[in-house]
Amino acid sequence: MRFSLLHITLLFCITGSVVAQSKINQFLKPSDSLNTSRRNAVVITEASLATTALIGLDQLWYADYPRSKFKTINDSGEWLQMDKVGHVFTSYQLGRLSSNTFSWAGVNRKQRLIYSTTIGLGFLTAVEVMDGFSAEWGFSWSDMAANTLGSGLFIGQELIWEEQRILLKYSFHQSRFAEQRPDKLGNGLAEELLKDYNGQTYWLSANLNSFLKTEFLPDWLNLAFGYGAEGMLTGEPNDPQFPNQNRTRQYYLSLDMDLSKIKTKSHLLKTIFDVLNVIKVPFPTLELNSKGRLKMHYIYY
Repeated sequence: MRFSLLHITLLFCITGSVVAQSKINQFLKPSDSLNTSRRNAVVITEASLATTALIGLDQLWYADYPRSKFKTINDSGEWLQMDKVGHVFTSYQLGRLSSNTFSWAGVNRKQRLIYSTTIGLGFLTAVEVMDGFSAEWGFSWSDMAANTLGSGLFIGQELIWEEQRILLKYSFHQSRFAEQRPDKLGNGLAEELLKDYNGQTYWLSANLNSFLKTEFLPDWLNLAFGYGAEGMLTGEPNDPQFPNQNRTRQYYLSLDMDLSKIKTKSHLLKTIFDVLNVIKVPFPTLELNSKGRLKMHYIYY
């Protein structure tokens, strides 16, 4: 999908929690039982935001490109699959944040999973269908598989453990490749955050004490496994316009923090931590790339 999935995720991260921010602590405190007015407000707000985002995409993005008959494409080999990992991340975060917002309204676990999956996965499916009617792109089954995997990662953990022991997170550093193709990879930090796959890293961040149940490790300490790539000026590896791309996969091992495990009585802080928990906390990091090179980063973003 060409419209930035990270942009969509950050929009939902902020607005999904904004519903729960008015009179600070008391208002932000999750309801012990179903609060119908809160639930209805969450449903209406999230559905309205999704609808508005789709209309905005249609008018501000897809309107700039010719329409076509519905078609599918196979783009599974592009960008060293960084875009697919982005789809997994987005679908997971939409489900997680939406579910947390429904929890604030006192909705039970089963209904939270149904509501959050319907809104999150339904939104991403609608965007994919819009891609299918654009001459520039097409409906991607691999994108849909990635969307489903992200939702499945969230739902599966809720059903098995009733908590998110393994989080999907994101980090970013500016790369030297964006300045070579600013039209494609972004011009300036704000655009590069969303467009430059060379600077993006996606992480599986596992909470150690959720598995080990130790007395000596802090509850917030996570072990994180990251995936990134660089050397990409185009999606395709054999683009004749850019024949000498040195495309490299990167694998990372690092520590992280699960901000939701930090103990606080402030529901405002809990809400802020919930939003910020999409970002991997910088730590010393070990990198191994697909060319066999091992590298230590004292601090990795």
